[in-house]
Order: sequence, then structure tokens, then C-alpha cells
Amino acid sequence: MLPRGRPRALGAAALLLLLLLVGFFLFGRDLECERRERGWRAEGPGFLPYPLTPHVPPDGRLRGSASLDGELTWDHNRSACVPLRSLQPKCELLHVAIVCAGYNSSRDVITLVKSMLFYRKNPLHLHLVTDDVARNILETLFHTWMVPAVRVSFYNANEFQSQVSWIPNTHYSGLYGLLKLVLPDALPPDLARVIVLDTDITFASDIAELWAFFAHFSDKQMIGLVENQSNWYLGNLWKNHRPWPALGRGFNTGVILLRLDRLREAGWEQMWKVTAQRLLLTLSTTSLADQDIFNAVIKEHPGLVLLLPCIWNVQLSDHTLAEHCYSEASDLKVIHWNSPKKLRVKNKHVQFFRNLYLTFLEYDGNLLRRELFGCPSQPPPRAEQPWSSSFSPQLQQALAQLDEEDACFEFQQQWLTVHRVHLTFLPLDLLPSEAHDVTLVAQLSMDRLQMLEALCSHWPGPMSLALYLTDAETQQFLRFVEASMVLSARSNVAYHVVYREGPLYPVNHLRNVALAQALTSYVFLSDIDFLPAYSLYGYLRASIKQLDLGSQRKVALVVPAFESPHYRLSFPTSKAELLALLDAGSLYTFRYDVWPRGHAPTDYARWREARAPYRVQWAANYEPYVVVPRECPRYDSRFVGFGWNKVAHIVELDAQEYEFLVLPEAFTIHMPHAPSLDISRFRSSPAYRDCLQALKDEFHQDLSRRYGAAALKYLTALQQSRSSA
Repeated sequence: MLPRGRPRALGAAALLLLLLLVGFFLFGRDLECERRERGWRAEGPGFLPYPLTPHVPPDGRLRGSASLDGELTWDHNRSACVPLRSLQPKCELLHVAIVCAGYNSSRDVITLVKSMLFYRKNPLHLHLVTDDVARNILETLFHTWMVPAVRVSFYNANEFQSQVSWIPNTHYSGLYGLLKLVLPDALPPDLARVIVLDTDITFASDIAELWAFFAHFSDKQMIGLVENQSNWYLGNLWKNHRPWPALGRGFNTGVILLRLDRLREAGWEQMWKVTAQRLLLTLSTTSLADQDIFNAVIKEHPGLVLLLPCIWNVQLSDHTLAEHCYSEASDLKVIHWNSPKKLRVKNKHVQFFRNLYLTFLEYDGNLLRRELFGCPSQPPPRAEQPWSSSFSPQLQQALAQLDEEDACFEFQQQWLTVHRVHLTFLPLDLLPSEAHDVTLVAQLSMDRLQMLEALCSHWPGPMSLALYLTDAETQQFLRFVEASMVLSARSNVAYHVVYREGPLYPVNHLRNVALAQALTSYVFLSDIDFLPAYSLYGYLRASIKQLDLGSQRKVALVVPAFESPHYRLSFPTSKAELLALLDAGSLYTFRYDVWPRGHAPTDYARWREARAPYRVQWAANYEPYVVVPRECPRYDSRFVGFGWNKVAHIVELDAQEYEFLVLPEAFTIHMPHAPSLDISRFRSSPAYRDCLQALKDEFHQDLSRRYGAAALKYLTALQQSRSSA
């Protein structure tokens, strides 16, 4: 029999051996990489253990370590040790350039940036060459995203179009697909290195690993590219197929490493223009935009290029040979959706790649607001705004002073929350507006999405809508619009996504986002659960013109509000039909039973007989739906959740001496729906109501500071309404 302690000793030894084996498999590869790196480091910065500069034999077909030729072998697993990530300074700033134009391309950029931010460990400086549409969208997005250690600079694409507009191009990217050629001129002259990316790129690795390849450029190399993973440039895809000249299969320009300093010194602008002009004498157009011209230049100057491993640009085009790359690789670094079909490209492994893309498409961007430990964010030069960095010191201080034990902590935190905002999420095509045109302004969340179609059928004019959604819900909304014949046919509805964060609904912030994006002279401030009269859009425009409401006259046109208790309603087409439904008990004045003070000053009895607009006076708790000039006061964003959010705005209008005129033929009807979470909390929680009262008190204190003695009437009216209640 073995001694009692022997089994324990054997068990401990076995466990130790197991841990050593696991450690070998987990870390042995890293140790091997480290051993190789020490050897490569001794060889100098230009050395690699295998050639990355293409050798071009007489037949013109590429031979090299990253080629897709079946006769060649490439150890993709070994590529993980190259380049030398450890040689790179921990907090080195990496520069990335992207050309982006239009609404759809702006959405693509966000998914690309999410994938970069997810893996990155370095500060980033994004250089975005954009048109006006993309700049408006992305400038607001990065300003509100506030990602630490990310700097963003914008460059006006219109300033550089003349340099490439003379080149015929049949690629779907149009003129913007040629602008990568002018980046050495467009980007700051002191910028020496940059990674250039197409908008349809998805990262599956840290971009710093790609940046590290700059260390392996020889003294003559200026451009780093992956081989084109199709036979396009071999010219055998169809009869009479005449591609631009290239080395073998050529190179794909979806991912480019540019030594801008060397390109400028070499006269890059003259180099590519002379080549393009000469070839366009026999080739009528470019088919692949800048890629054709890059390849033609490299064909004549092969020493310019550093050939990158194929895993840094896995191309999912219609005729892709990328499987030769990714079937042998241990990991993929960059996925490139370079087919016009994008996610619908035909590929037997497309579901795998699609799932990777969808991971970032629906990923909560708020989670990427994480600090880079050991890399403090530095404020940028004043001239280079906007800067998307960590929260401002003032905001950080305000958040730090909040007491989580305070009963109103949620209200205070929600008010201070900075929400990501994606303006004009879908393409917008507005006709030039007339002087009396009106935009309907409203906000909604996912549970009110089904009301959009009915609203569009009632209001043919422009709309500006703010949607409070998560990243995943945003994609559901996109599919909903695409599947709807009513919504997809409308091009004058601007959808602005405010990304959800926090426990309370930021109703007035949403209203302000939608209001700020209205482009007409007047706005109808409505809610998503109200359906305006079919004739209201035309009637409002005519009324504004008839009343001669100039920009100097402060007038709020009141649209009387009604409600239906029935989900199915034969919607009235005129005031006479509405009055008949009102008399029959099928319609009621809005909230007559639970909140009569909200609309009582409209004076519905007078409205029944009115034939002309009439003036009404403000009263406590009045909250009508109004048409006002676009430059009207903004909503008070401290009011979150349910209660007093519209009331406070009407108080502000009255304090600024707006007249309230009730329109005799106008009406809007509230449609029934399940109560929101916030109204349920208001009804059930005394603490919730106490917090709302505290917000009212703060609001009146602010009124007193801004308007002095004139604000006393609002405080008096509030006290009287409390006593009467």
C-alpha cells in the first residue's frame, strides 16, 4: 500500500504537468514569436523573414508570399508574428483616412469605426474626406459619441473634385471613388503615414498590427497593398474584357498603407496623372475607380509597393478567390465587402462573414466609450475641432457630484447624459421650401414605430422625427422602412437616431434634436401618437400666408387636440364631421377627464363656432400643440420621462411674449395605445412625482433669474393650481 501522502503528491504533480502543458499551448506561440522578433530586430527595420516585395517575372504574373497562385505556399499561421507589434510605442497615435459621401456611406463608416474601436489599443486620428451631407452626419455623431483618445478632422471633398473629375469612371462609387488618389495633397503636409480604408471594411483585429507594417517599408517603398483576390486584371472574365494594366492579379485598394512624405517627394500627383492620361487614350474609362490607376502606376514602378499578407484585406467580391487565403489562415484581420451586392454577395461562407459584420453593426456604441489605460487623452489644437474625446471636465465634475443615494439620482443622471446622435439616418431629398412651409416635428421610440405609416398618410409635407433606439433597434427600424411601401416612397421625412442610454425617456432632448434639423420657416410641434387632419398641412401653409406672419411677429398657432377611445376610427375629413363625432361620443377633447387644464385655455366651446383665428391667454399647465417659427425657444431638456415637458415649453413661449392664436379649421386627434413605462411610473411612484416637482421648482427659479419680476405670474399660477388640486 502506498503511503497516505503519496496519492496527494502524485495528484499535485499531475496537476502541475497539466498546467505546464496548457501554458505551453497558450503561450508557446507567443514565446516563439518573441524569439523570432529578437532575431528580426537584429537584422534592422527593413528585414522580414520572407519577401513582401513582389518579384515580377517576365510573364507579368505576381509571385510572392501573399500571392493566391496555387503553386505558392504561404504560412498564414506564421503571419501572426509579423509585424513586430512590440516595437510600437504603447500610445503612438495612428492616422486613418476615409473618403465618405452621402447618407448610406455614412452609416457604413460607423460600422467600420465600431470594429476599429473594439480592437484598438492606441489613440486614433481619423481624417475624413466628406461631402456636406456626410460631414453634417459624422461631425454630430463623433461630437456626441465622445470616444476617448479619438481625434477627428474633416476635409471638404468638393475642394479636390476638380483634380479627378476629368477621369471617366463607371464604378458605383462615382467621383468619390477617385479621391484616394489626391490624399497626399488633401491631408496635412506634416502627416507622413496614414492607413487608407474603404467604407465597406470590417476589422477583426487591432489596427495597430496593420500600422506596424510601416516599419518594414524599404527606403524606396511608399505604398502597402494586398493582392487583388480575383482574376479581374488578368483580363479573362469575359470576351473582350479589357482591364487596366497591373502586375499579375494586381492589388486591391480597399486597404492601403501610404507613406505620404515619400509620395510627395516623388511627385506622386504628376506620376498618376501622366499614367492615367496616357492610358485613357486607349481605355475609355476606369472600371474600378482609383484602384485601376494605382495598379497602372505600380505596373510601371513596382518598387513602390510593399505586398501585405492577404489576411489584411479578405475580399468578398463576386469572383473572389479569397478562399485560398482564409481557408489556410489561423485568423483573419480585415474583411472587405467589395462587391456592389455587399452582404448579399454570393459566397459559400458568406454567413460567417455576415455574422462578423452584424456583430459590429448592432453593437452598442456606448460601450466603446472606454478609456485607453496608460494613454491619457490630450486636448487638440483649438483649430482642429471637433474632437471626440472623453467627457468635458465640467461634465465629469457634474457627474461626480451626483449622489447615487438621492431619490432623484436617475433624473439628474439622465439630464447629464450625452446621447450619440445620428442625423438623417436615411436619405433625404427635400424640394426647395416656400416661405410659408411647415415641418412636422415629433419623437418616438421603438414601441411607437407602427404609427409612422398612418402619420405619413395624413401629413404629406416634410417631417423631422427623432427616434430613441438602441443600435440593434436601429437596424430593425431600417428593415421596417424598407419593407413599407408607404415609408419607402417618402423622401421628405428626416429620421434622426438618438441612441438609447439611461433609464428615463429624454423626451425634450429628442424634440430638440428633431426641431434643430427642420429646414422650413415654420414647424408644427406634435407627438407621434397624434394624427393631424388630412387637410392640415395645406391649411397651415395658407393660414401662415393669410395672417402675414413675418419673422418679427411672435405667434404660436394652436391646433386643437382631440382623442378617440377607439383603436378603429372613421377619421373625420372636415370640422363638421369631427363635431358630429364629438356630439356622438366617438371623440372627446384631449384629456378632458384626467388633465382638463392642459387644453382648457383653447376654449373648445368657442372653437365650435369660430370662423376666424382667435387669441387666447396662457394659463397654468397649458400645453397645446402649436405651429411656431423654426427659431422658437428650445425645450427644457431637464424634463425627462413623463410630466410637464410640453408645459415648460409653452411657459417659455409666453415668457418671450408669443401670442397664442387658435385656428378655427385645424385639428389633430390622439390615437389610443398602451401606456408608456414612464407614465406608469409617474402614476404609481410618489418618489417619481416628488422628483418631477423638484424639476418644476428648479425651472421656476431659472425663470426668475432670466425674466425677473415678469416671471412671478408663473410661480403664482403654479401655486394656485396646486391649491385648487
